[in-house]
Amino acid sequence: MPDVRLRGGEVDGLRLHYIVEGRGPAVILLHGLGGFAASWRHNIPALARRATVYALDLPGFGTSAKPHGPYHLPWFARALDGFVETLGLPPAALVGHSLGGAVAVAYALTRPARVERLALVGACVPGFGFHPSWIYRLVALRGVGEALALLGSAALFKAVLARCFHAPARAEVDFFVDHEYAERASGPARAAYLATLRGVRADFEARARDYRRALATLDLPVLLIHGRQDRVVPPVH
Repeated sequence: MPDVRLRGGEVDGLRLHYIVEGRGPAVILLHGLGGFAASWRHNIPALARRATVYALDLPGFGTSAKPHGPYHLPWFARALDGFVETLGLPPAALVGHSLGGAVAVAYALTRPARVERLALVGACVPGFGFHPSWIYRLVALRGVGEALALLGSAALFKAVLARCFHAPARAEVDFFVDHEYAERASGPARAAYLATLRGVRADFEARARDYRRALATLDLPVLLIHGRQDRVVPPVH
């Protein structure tokens, strides 16, 4: 599970952690808000039988760097572009879950020649409305999110996480708690998470028309996947 330091522009020197397995056409997996590269651990082996699979810790998450940054979609897209450029990857299929789907779309809009196809899994597609839950809006409030993060505990984190699953499997919840809670509790990780909540929401709301117009120009295969019992991202997104 190597790291790479990006080169060029706003993301120069940014360190990203990633998993790479398999051999064949490039497939890049982008996790959702609060996720990390190993969130794809059940999918990587099957995909790696036919492709070279890259699963990233997006900046601010997992063990990637957590710099002070805008944490909006264009910034995440520039980090992804830096990753592709630094590793010299060929045009790739992008698979994005939730926030990762939004990042994949934003990247495809700015670098269409580097994207072969998109698969969006329970994704928030920019330009198609943004209806965050009341708890998202609450945590995104400046000061409130910081206070709630300081008051949180592993038990509370586990209880909240379990509500994201239609049929919570203890092993899955424990895996995410074990891998994410300690990391999320650090100051830089907490700041990056809250900055993402705020930056992505502001970007969705301020640039909705721009994204919708740009999406009409996107000419590549897109697969949309949405779970019937998805408890986090409504189909309207």
